[in-house]
Amino acid sequence: PAAQAETRLRGITIQVGRTGALTPVAELEPVFLAGSTVARATLHNEDELRRKDIRIGDVVVIEKAGEVIPAVVRVVPEKRTGTEAAFTFPRECPECGTATAKESVVGGEGAVWRCPNPDCPAQIRGRIGHWCRRGAMDIEGAGDVLVSQLVQAGLVRDVSELYRLKVE
Repeated sequence: PAAQAETRLRGITIQVGRTGALTPVAELEPVFLAGSTVARATLHNEDELRRKDIRIGDVVVIEKAGEVIPAVVRVVPEKRTGTEAAFTFPRECPECGTATAKESVVGGEGAVWRCPNPDCPAQIRGRIGHWCRRGAMDIEGAGDVLVSQLVQAGLVRDVSELYRLKVE
């Protein structure tokens, strides 16, 4: 069985992925687990937050899924003090301010909130970073920091622009 640890959920932040998916991330009191200190863990999506009744301030049990990715397994409700607060998904993208939309699927609502703006800086960084990774073009030295710098400087907004860059 995977090693587990208890810690307090300090807050929840939102990451915007390359497809515009908004993913909640647990900001935790750091705890040592399976060989490393864990301070952040995935919360997957809004439905998962509700299903597990996760609130800011909760004591939670975390584990490393596959001994790698930290995830919140469950809340420890008997340790609630009454000061815990429910998390509300943002109705605007935290990166670009565009109104978010809940993904629709056949038969009802989906679980994923998205930023529909293809020009969202987070999506641009995600697409370019994905293109540069080992499983795609394997561009040496083109990690998250360099990709962020290129996008922030306005030098790259699309993968094709990577091939127009000059050394200077």
